[in-house]
Amino acid sequence: MTSPPSPILRLADIRKSYNIGTPVETEVLHGITLALQEAEFVALKGPSGSGKSTLLNIIGLLERPTAGTLEIGGQAAQALDDAGLTALRGATIGFVFQFHHLLPAFTALENVLLPSIIAHGTATPETEATARDLLARVGLKGSEYKRPGELSGGMQQRVAIARALSQRPRLILADEPTGNLDTVTADEVFSLLREFNHDHGSACLIVTHDPRLAARCDRVIELVDGRLVSGPPQPHAPSAPA
Repeated sequence: MTSPPSPILRLADIRKSYNIGTPVETEVLHGITLALQEAEFVALKGPSGSGKSTLLNIIGLLERPTAGTLEIGGQAAQALDDAGLTALRGATIGFVFQFHHLLPAFTALENVLLPSIIAHGTATPETEATARDLLARVGLKGSEYKRPGELSGGMQQRVAIARALSQRPRLILADEPTGNLDTVTADEVFSLLREFNHDHGSACLIVTHDPRLAARCDRVIELVDGRLVSGPPQPHAPSAPA
């Protein structure tokens, strides 16, 4: 009998606390247990202040949880130092944000090449070919040498998606990637993420307030007041240490 594949992402009893202007710590995430399988496309929704951005930052290895365990691709994140977290993030995760965060002085092609340059110190002919192919796939063939200021908002978001996908990440984290776009462009951006998910088997966790887009995902999970209230966790989540 074939055993089920290991999830690309596993969280068990993740908690996060902050000192918000007082000596007393305030817990904003209360024991989050969740797993994402390879090639799964999941929507994360919840009201403002529910902890979605904090959870995404923890999954993206930008913040450390106060307690609990986190594994990405079978690697226990809590066992890594900052350099190890940076390496795991660069090798495994692609980020797409509501605000594209493109470098205005760089061309579209140079922006897409940035992750490769950061990871390897330079762009190679192979990585440049990949970047050009991705720009073509997101409908920007012929715009490689335009700077962000010469592109519309939807085109800039397409560049940001190409950049996020340039390292062929196993996990894509998208934080309201269509929040500033009109309906038609939002649908196109969503379809691009879905296409990459299908073609490469990357898991995708997308934060969205758009019920139309959430309905097109494999699964919807909801976060309210720092707790998951829907979308049961997948099996095989690791137990948090006692």
